[in-house]
Amino acid sequence: MSKCCGPKAKGCCGPKKDPHEFVEEYYGKILSSSKDLKTNACCAAGRPHPRLAKLMSEVPAEILAKFYGCGAPLPLGIEGKRVLDLGSGSGRDCYVAAALVGESGHVTGIDMTDEQLGVARSHLEAYTGALGYSAPNMKFVKGHIEFLEDAGVEGESVDVVISNCVVNLSPDKPRVLREVYRALAPGGEFYFSDVYCDRRLPEGVRKDKILWGECLAGALYYKDFERMARETGFGDPRVLSTSRITVQNAELENLVGEAKFYSITYRLFKIPNKIETTEEDYGQIAVYKGTIEGHEHAYKLDDRYRFETGKPMAVSGNVAAMVGEDGISWLSPHFQVIGERSVHYGVFGGGRIATSFDPAPSASATGASCC
Repeated sequence: MSKCCGPKAKGCCGPKKDPHEFVEEYYGKILSSSKDLKTNACCAAGRPHPRLAKLMSEVPAEILAKFYGCGAPLPLGIEGKRVLDLGSGSGRDCYVAAALVGESGHVTGIDMTDEQLGVARSHLEAYTGALGYSAPNMKFVKGHIEFLEDAGVEGESVDVVISNCVVNLSPDKPRVLREVYRALAPGGEFYFSDVYCDRRLPEGVRKDKILWGECLAGALYYKDFERMARETGFGDPRVLSTSRITVQNAELENLVGEAKFYSITYRLFKIPNKIETTEEDYGQIAVYKGTIEGHEHAYKLDDRYRFETGKPMAVSGNVAAMVGEDGISWLSPHFQVIGERSVHYGVFGGGRIATSFDPAPSASATGASCC
């Protein structure tokens, strides 16, 4: 990762002008709606959960039209939780999260684009009033995702951080991860969708202003991102879903060459002193209680772990921590974890676990989309 990246970096990690200025211009003035996007990078993820789809359909039309995210990076079961949305844009995910957390929860969206913030704020009171809340349970603040503290986000003040096709636009991705880790309370999670690549992109691609705005030029090689996450403190990054992105623009396709892009939903848990960089076996068992609305019969932690309600499942120490060991994780009310770590039985599964990054079928811009 180039050390020249930063909030005032010019050229080395994006367009020749300040990357923040370019992104603000592209999403605030150049694009008038999601139909103006030149690739399906922001619309490549699969169908959202039926409950999320229903809530999205109830979001004001203007907010949907001005939203440029990929996928639906919102976990169910977050009633009463504090949620932070990085690069909230027109606010679609915040509006859905406001319904999910209920009146006792709270949602904060942070964005640097005045035009998008204006759209997000314009429907806030009417929407939360329609939900029956006595007062709005969400707010939108202006700021950069690399400097959450400057925007008023205190340390250990949120339970779940979400983001939708935004981190790749940052010129300083390590700082974004550090700020997320700082903001999360112990047991919290960074649950987000973004664009990644199967290789490191050449400088010519990284400097193209259209590819930057379309979320491709800033896409990290996924292995570099996972190393970055581990160095930040998110010891065991989890892949929930992967969808292939098709460029569908001859000029841009020629620029990227053989590079392949994917929309990936990651789950990064902050559970200090519990999550190791490898999956280790302590003889632990986890049982899902079936208590999350929308996941009554089973719960999918990632692309390797799917818990059937009531069925005991052998898990690694990392997974035990993610789902509720010692009551730290936000998921702990929904799982029973049996066993502790007094005895170590070696590597979980008896050997190396294969990478979870398997190319998924291509997603077409004309197919199902959450945008």
